[in-house]
Amino acid sequence: MSAGSGGAGCRGAKHMGAGSGGTGDEGAGLRGPNRVLPTPTPSSSPLPAEAAMEKDPNCHQDVPKMVACDSATEGTETQVRLGGGNTHGERGGQACGGHPQCSDSWCHPQLDDFVGAHPDYNEEEEEQKYFRRKRLGVVKNVVAASLAGMLTYGVYLGLLQMQLILHYDETYREVKYSNIQLEDIDRKVLMGINVTPVAALLYTPVLIRFFGTKWAMFLAVGIYALFVSSNYWERYYTLVPSAVAIGVAIVPLWASMGNYITRMAQKYYEYVNFKEEHVQEQQRAPRGACNTYIVIFQTIFYTCFHLSFVCAQMPTLFFLNNYLYQLNHTLAGVKHCGTLSHGTLPGFNTTVLQSLPRSVNLIIVESALMAAAFLAMLMVLVLCGSAYRPTEEIDLRSIGWGNIFQLPFKHMRDYRLRHLFPLFIYSGFEVLFVCTGFSLNYGVCALGLEKLAYLLMAYGFSASACSSLALCVLRLRRQVPLLAGAVVHAALLVTLFCWAPEPRYLRQAPLLYAIAMLWGVGSALNKTSISILLGMLYEDKERQDFVFTIYHWWQALAIFTVYLWSGLPMKAKLSIMLLTLVVAMGAYLWMERKLAQHVAYRLPRIPRPRHRMRGYRYLEEDDSDETGSEGDGGGNNNNDEEHPVDSASGDDDLPRDDEDQLG
Repeated sequence: MSAGSGGAGCRGAKHMGAGSGGTGDEGAGLRGPNRVLPTPTPSSSPLPAEAAMEKDPNCHQDVPKMVACDSATEGTETQVRLGGGNTHGERGGQACGGHPQCSDSWCHPQLDDFVGAHPDYNEEEEEQKYFRRKRLGVVKNVVAASLAGMLTYGVYLGLLQMQLILHYDETYREVKYSNIQLEDIDRKVLMGINVTPVAALLYTPVLIRFFGTKWAMFLAVGIYALFVSSNYWERYYTLVPSAVAIGVAIVPLWASMGNYITRMAQKYYEYVNFKEEHVQEQQRAPRGACNTYIVIFQTIFYTCFHLSFVCAQMPTLFFLNNYLYQLNHTLAGVKHCGTLSHGTLPGFNTTVLQSLPRSVNLIIVESALMAAAFLAMLMVLVLCGSAYRPTEEIDLRSIGWGNIFQLPFKHMRDYRLRHLFPLFIYSGFEVLFVCTGFSLNYGVCALGLEKLAYLLMAYGFSASACSSLALCVLRLRRQVPLLAGAVVHAALLVTLFCWAPEPRYLRQAPLLYAIAMLWGVGSALNKTSISILLGMLYEDKERQDFVFTIYHWWQALAIFTVYLWSGLPMKAKLSIMLLTLVVAMGAYLWMERKLAQHVAYRLPRIPRPRHRMRGYRYLEEDDSDETGSEGDGGGNNNNDEEHPVDSASGDDDLPRDDEDQLG
């Protein structure tokens, strides 16, 4: 190759392949992106490419670069890499028309060797592994939340039951707390627990939106742990305030739990169908797409939750039963049981403890309960992930606190919720009736106080096992389990209305245990089906906390009503419950009929989030980081007006309401 040739020489390296040349493109040095490298000193004789590179110390500075080689015979340019294109020491003219390339002694590794993809990397397989881990994380969240709810409610019920039995004993009160009127304190404790939730509708949505779903759960579980700790020192100023705090936390805890389980079902659907376009663009899923996962996750939750009635009997079973009198002593003054009784077990002996438990033993039991409550707090804190993305949490609370306060009341205008109100009320009636009316006026009256724990354990085991029956919604219509539970409870209510067991008659034990187990079947179908139904009807993540707040608020009102009617005759209680059940089933079937006829329902509008931050917040489709973008179009969407779901609306600033009709 001659010094001045431009047709066969290699251009684009640190300098020309031959040392001679002019000032044109053929003889100039490489013009990089930042500088022009010097050209070698012209020579009268041609030099090989390697010799020229050895003479120029700048040859090895920028590696790798692309070299354009002009082929005189073919008239085309071929790209070769210096320092990486020939890593196996190949020489020759395969890439540059027969001219030698650089030697292996100076070649450097390619940049792609460090930052490029691994040759064995399979993007689709890694993506599937990632979303498989995400799905396992969702299952972990559901199991952890379910177990935390089981421990929390079990500790609360177990401690309350043990303390009420101890405080009921006249000798225990006189010996240990003669000057503090413990019986009066117990009445105020029950009043604080049952009356305070009446106001929960005013603050629960604000509390959940302010703290977030997970942290609202954690706060409520912590309040339950506070109630346990207050029993170390039983005084008015410890027991009554902690009972009021429990009343404040009841509705937020179970509303956030229901919302959390439903959100986990929706997230699981997203991780299963991560390739779908609406999932990748974070749009609303098709109607009914998440129903399968809602059914499964709510079933898991209530299977664990109903075991709390079993856990609650552990203090009584392993500790308190050792100090109780037998039934011949405690039931000596009882004349009537069951449907013939009035109030709460009249004639029951005021002395139920044959010996007083030592204070150190009580402290050990309360410490075990405190450890369980603390474990529930840790499970929520460590094992439960967030229910929403951070940007979603910001949007949920940015609609305005006034709107958050009003939206639960506005959701009650939806006829679907209005038709479910009697069902919510009956759900509160039946769970407290089985713990007080049935267990005391039927079970304890016939079998004695020492059998109370076994009776409630039979109920808890049955309810936990039969919660899985709600899975039939996957194959049958969703009305089936709810109606089946109602039929079971209606038959039991009629049986209890007509039956008065004899006091101190142990041969009635099989029938009482059978009734407790059947009541657990009805409770499992009732509670699991209601939560599944709410998750199916209200799939919008912006509404779920409002809907579950309304459900548990009505349930708390029903529990308050049961607390008020404690002095009524048993026949009056059973009649009220049977009437409520009939009305609830009639209203529910009417709602399903209206949905089948495609009767439009009205939902309140969810205002667009109003972000007060300026500058970069997070990326959205509408350039949220532009100055003043938060205020564009936001002023006319905060009127919070309601609209029919079948009305056509072109407002893109609001989430679309349900336009599909349920069948």
